[in-house]
Parts: sequence; structure tokens; C-alpha cells
Amino acid sequence: MSTAKTYDRVEALRFEDRCVKQCHSHTPGSCMLQSGLVGARFVRGKNDGSRGRMTKYWIVGFGGFIGAIARFWLGGYISNRMGARFPYGTFVINISGSFLIGLIVTLLAERTHWSANWRYLIPIGFIGAYTTFSTFELETFQSFRDGELLFAFLNVILSVTMGFIAVWLGVVTGRTLG
Repeated sequence: MSTAKTYDRVEALRFEDRCVKQCHSHTPGSCMLQSGLVGARFVRGKNDGSRGRMTKYWIVGFGGFIGAIARFWLGGYISNRMGARFPYGTFVINISGSFLIGLIVTLLAERTHWSANWRYLIPIGFIGAYTTFSTFELETFQSFRDGELLFAFLNVILSVTMGFIAVWLGVVTGRTLG
């Protein structure tokens, strides 16, 4: 599942739950509509049509463009200064991306008057292109915070193990084809 879909589905449900508690509305979706945040759908009004749906993709794309450039520049800068024996650039990007996604998601959830466009631009677009490790860390943290310890630990163990195996299989396949 893509970063955007995972983020939208999980965060929309959690955000709606927090909104209902804060504004004491018993109508599902009403708090999110009042705040301009509607979860997985980018809709400001009922007549937005395809223009509203396409706008979120342009926003995510623009954020991703900036995030990818930031990753390329910062990774190269750090590697040139620190050397390539240890992947310092990737390490700094992954840790700073994890901090940023925690900060931004929290700010966006608590400042419900902000437009949903900020969610598309920063955590999904920019940070998604800057590092996917941050999304992995956020989802693991959310499972842990919600008391789903088994899922949190399974996510860590399976992602690292299966990711390593997938890279190894990719290398083996590439050598076989090459």
C-alpha cells in the first residue's frame, strides 16, 4: 500500500476520533468537514469534481519534488564531508525525516483549522520523498501508542528482515539478468 493511502486511511480514522472528542459532535465526518480535513478524500465542497481530486496529486508531486532534491543534496553533502564508509547521509536523512514526520503530523492534527493541503504537501509529498523510513517509524509508533505491541514489533522485525531479503533477491536477480 502506498504511503499516501496508508497515511490517509490510518490518520483519517485517528483524526476523526480526536475531532469528535474535541468538538463533541456525534455526526461522523462533521468535525473533519468543519476543519477542512476530510481524510482520504480531498474535497472542499460537493461540486469539486475531478479538479479537487487532481489538486492533491499536484500538491503531493510538488512536495515530493522538493523532498527528493533535498534528499539528494543533503545525502551528497554529508557523504562528501563524512566519507562513505558508513552511510552517514542516509542515516541523517532517515533520523531527521522521522523527527520531521512526528513534528508535522502532530502539528497538523492539533491545528485542525489548517487546510488538508498541508498534509498532502509536507508529510506525504516532501517527507515521503525525503525518506520512507520516517513513514515506517510513524506507523510503528502509532501501533505502539495504540497498544498494538504485537503489530509494532512485527512491523519492525518483518520490515527489516524482509527488506534485507528483498534487497538480496534483487541483487541476485540483477546479477542473473546482467
